[in-house]
Amino acid sequence: MKKFITLLIGCSLTLAASVKAEQVDQKNKKKPVQKQPQQHAVTNTHVQGVHTQHGVTNTHVQGVHTPHTVNPNNAKIHSNVPNQPLHTVPAVHPNTLPAVPSDKLSTVHPNTLPAVQSNKLPTVHPNTLPAVHPNTLPAVQAPSTAKKIRPQYQNFHANPNPKIVSAKFDHNFRIRGCENWHGNHYAAFRSYHPQWHDRGWWHSHHNHIILIGGGWYFWNLGYWYPAWGYDTAAAYYPYDGPIYVGSNPTPFDQIVADVQTTLQEQGYYHGEVDGLVGPLTQEALADYQRAQGLETTAAIDEPTLAALGLNS
Repeated sequence: MKKFITLLIGCSLTLAASVKAEQVDQKNKKKPVQKQPQQHAVTNTHVQGVHTQHGVTNTHVQGVHTPHTVNPNNAKIHSNVPNQPLHTVPAVHPNTLPAVPSDKLSTVHPNTLPAVQSNKLPTVHPNTLPAVHPNTLPAVQAPSTAKKIRPQYQNFHANPNPKIVSAKFDHNFRIRGCENWHGNHYAAFRSYHPQWHDRGWWHSHHNHIILIGGGWYFWNLGYWYPAWGYDTAAAYYPYDGPIYVGSNPTPFDQIVADVQTTLQEQGYYHGEVDGLVGPLTQEALADYQRAQGLETTAAIDEPTLAALGLNS
């Protein structure tokens, strides 16, 4: 019974709603239907630009917002306007362009060319040529005349030569040009000046006093000098000055004879071998000294004897 009553009430409500709806429909027919402006669905599509950063594509596409027409009361709308096809603009879909891929070029790696090696030329070592030693060639010898010459006149005794005039005693006498001769080898010539003393004085001051070639001479530090005043009867001095013989007090006439012979052999001396230092011998000595680059003393000195090979 309850079910039947419930069904009956439901039918009554349905019928009442239908009547109500028909009445509303009749009213709407009597009123002109105003055209509603067609609203085209507007598609708001916001496509943000493609932003590519470091190979990543950031594409943001906002959805399409389509406003829906709201029909109040869900009523059916009848229009007297002939049915015309509605403009059915196709829905604008969001840009469906394929996403712009980021530059997907293959990752550029750092230069993978083989590293440029530094110049690997072989290390330059210091010159390994053998060290250059000082010249070991034998010392340059003086001309052939510099070799040691064996004395030939060890027992020679000079005599006065009447062709050579003897010098006279002059207390102020000095050897000409000796101030220009440089070196200790010529000190005896620069300091020489004649001295006059008696026999006693000479013996008290010198140990070696002998008669050579007609005159008396004393020996001092390698040189023979005239001993003026020792004996007035024997005072023949062809050369007034020092005569070098070396460390031994060998009578100078033996040395002079060897010098004259050697100068003859070399073409400088053209006189006789008399053991006296006369004008021809002095001239020959000067020529030889100039040729050898020695001081031109025109006397028998240490450098000249060494050059001749006669030094003791």
